[in-house]
Amino acid sequence: MKILDRYILKTYLKTFLSVFVILMLIFVLQAVWLYISELAGKDLDIDTIFKFLLYITPTLIPLILPLTILLVSIMVFGTFAENYEFAAMKSTGISLQRAMRGLSVFIVLLSVTTFLFANNVIPWAEYNAYNLRKNIAKLKPQMAIAEGQFNEIGDFNIKVEKKSGDRGQYLSNVIMHQRKNNRPGNHLVIIAESGELISSTTSNILQLVLFNGNYYEEIYSKNPKEIQKKPHAKSYFDTYTMNIDLEALNDVDLGEKSYTDRYNMLDVGDLNYTIDSLYRNKSDEYKNLAETLYSRTSINSLNNNITPETDSIFKGNVLDLFETKGKLQLVNLSLNTISSTTQIISTKEQFLEISDKNLNKHLIALHEKYVLGFACFILFFVGAPLGALIRKGGIGLPLVVAILLFLTYHFIGIFAKNSSEDGTLNPILATWLSTLIMLPLGIYLTTRATNDKGLFDFDSYLNPIKKFLNLRPKNSVMIDGELVQYSFLNDYNNEKLINIIKNHDDLNFDQSIKPFAMNQLLKREQTIEDLQKQGVLINDAYITSNKDAKDAVDYSKFAFIFYIIGVVLLILHLVFKNNKFPEFASAAIDLSIISFIIYLLYYIVTWVKTTVFYKNIGFKAKGLDPILMLIAFPFYGASHFLLKNKIKEDLDKSCILNVK
Repeated sequence: MKILDRYILKTYLKTFLSVFVILMLIFVLQAVWLYISELAGKDLDIDTIFKFLLYITPTLIPLILPLTILLVSIMVFGTFAENYEFAAMKSTGISLQRAMRGLSVFIVLLSVTTFLFANNVIPWAEYNAYNLRKNIAKLKPQMAIAEGQFNEIGDFNIKVEKKSGDRGQYLSNVIMHQRKNNRPGNHLVIIAESGELISSTTSNILQLVLFNGNYYEEIYSKNPKEIQKKPHAKSYFDTYTMNIDLEALNDVDLGEKSYTDRYNMLDVGDLNYTIDSLYRNKSDEYKNLAETLYSRTSINSLNNNITPETDSIFKGNVLDLFETKGKLQLVNLSLNTISSTTQIISTKEQFLEISDKNLNKHLIALHEKYVLGFACFILFFVGAPLGALIRKGGIGLPLVVAILLFLTYHFIGIFAKNSSEDGTLNPILATWLSTLIMLPLGIYLTTRATNDKGLFDFDSYLNPIKKFLNLRPKNSVMIDGELVQYSFLNDYNNEKLINIIKNHDDLNFDQSIKPFAMNQLLKREQTIEDLQKQGVLINDAYITSNKDAKDAVDYSKFAFIFYIIGVVLLILHLVFKNNKFPEFASAAIDLSIISFIIYLLYYIVTWVKTTVFYKNIGFKAKGLDPILMLIAFPFYGASHFLLKNKIKEDLDKSCILNVK
């Protein structure tokens, strides 16, 4: 290894380890804060807490490692550029790509190691962390009573509307269901206005005292006749005390591993096997559904014991062949068959949605293992050239840029994965989407840094767009391929402008100056009548076409505004829909439809006004092609500018011909 490669690698590794440790501490503290409710008050020993942190730490690597690589790359290469070390390298013939070569090998090795880590260590950590959390949750169930939801404690399901008191011991609006070992279902219900949890550190009994409530229990009977009478017992109480034995509940083995089949606990081999099984099960479910629906039609046995007779004369409704009673039987039978078939399809559809969601989660988990290593490689080639371009090291600007880039990368991935779980987006594409978006950015930044170009060169992007839309500076015109500007007309008084219109040849001006002088006069609130009184000859064709052009451009502007509003609202609808905000999504799509309808009306009026303009322009000009106008309808963001410039050019031609 050469001295330069060793120096760059050493600098990178020192910064990498420092940033990685700092970010790891930050994210571990955030994880502790996230799970504090599961750990607090459970009398856990220090070994269990350290185990929990040990299992949680590897699961944070998919967040920490890409951010570390991006931040460190910007910091290190920004420092090199800021201290003119890259300038010294280039002066000796060492390019940026050569300087990155040693680090590129390290990043490739790190990416491979990351994949192995994601395939072996992270599933192990997820497996142990999930089981430990489940086992911890079983300890001290009095801590597990959450507001507004049913909480399982022993044989009881308890729901409270609100908890109060310094230990959350006072309960309001309590609903309880008790399970019976010999009977499935909730046959005992207790409802109370309030309650209190009473416990002691020296006792394994948790007392639940309920106040002002009702007790209801269905009485079990083996006699079918008694069951028809629905026997039950109900009573009212002022105070009702229940004792719950916590000894058996708190006798929990924290090392028990009973959950093994979650998608994030599996490696690549297990995921591939499970995915194949899920695909096969899905195919079997569709096949079974098809067979069930086919058998319900009774097509195979339709002609059994029946000798059908054909009648080539009768062409009416088949129900007319039956009497009224037979018609009713046939209709009722058809309705019942359709209803039951619809119910079967609806139930199966719900089951298949759940199975598809489970399959998509396994596909996401599989490809996340591959994408993590690839993302490390891509983000290095985003951060390193970006640092060389911004020429700023340290923590300040690089940290801001890295966080903004990483948040963009991370949130795109999160939104895409959330959308893919229900099948809205392909799960494989969703997993790779954020990395694929970063790939062209990395290529672009590396290319610009290698060629010693700035971070952004707006002219190289805007010039082709300006050329396509025929956008030019104000008061300018193309003459024989050259841009000629008439901005000096702003300083001329009205008399000089009128003289230019009438005598442009004598003043050695091209005739293209006439429309600009005319527009300057009209801006100064000179009317057509005023100009005619001062000796300017203006034909009726220009007067009419000038008014028509103004109307067409104004209507086109309104069409453009409502088109943009409709597009933005449509995008917001998709965003709200994918992120499960149905009310906002519905409002956005309604407003978008209204905007597009208004846009359609303005578009039609623009078309009509433009047609009238070309009819009255005073010379033979090529008007609007109906086919092109229809093609331009869905792309009015660009079409508006093209139409506006074409009308202006043709109006200028009319001015040249009809104003003297």
